[in-house]
Amino acid sequence: MQRSRLHLVGASGSGTTTLARALAGHWSVPHADSDDYFWIPTDPPYTRPRPAEQRVDLMREVFVPREAWVLSGSMIGWGDSVLALCDAVVFLTLDPTERIRRLEARERLRHAGRTVDTAAQEDFLTWARGYDDPAFTGRSRAHHEAWLETLEVPVLRLDSARRVDELVDAVLRWEPR
Repeated sequence: MQRSRLHLVGASGSGTTTLARALAGHWSVPHADSDDYFWIPTDPPYTRPRPAEQRVDLMREVFVPREAWVLSGSMIGWGDSVLALCDAVVFLTLDPTERIRRLEARERLRHAGRTVDTAAQEDFLTWARGYDDPAFTGRSRAHHEAWLETLEVPVLRLDSARRVDELVDAVLRWEPR
């Protein structure tokens, strides 16, 4: 795969941001994460969503006009105009037990040495655990699968249990049609 406008999506903890950063670095293009546009910067983070129109306007200002970029994170329901500019999508999956283990480790690192709102942290982990439940009403695998079926661009599905360099290689060797 050549430098392009690539969107990586998957469950929280599946490695979309890690792989997106690696690909962006390999291609020397910008990496953007939808959370940076979805949430207004706060301390603690992730407490105030930005209005949808402002998210898209900010994306159009910061990276969308460029010839190539890598975007990680889900934008279902608000980022369709940005997604329409993507050349392809990579969908990452991961065994739920491993995914939650990764998330818990990431949260410990993220909050090391800080006072943590344990209720908010547990709410986040409960939300993240719901991803693989078909009846879950939040962002879920079922929602992602249904969304993927609507796309007119090629989709590469990868199991993110593999090492990052192997995932990068799989994307680079992919020839989207």
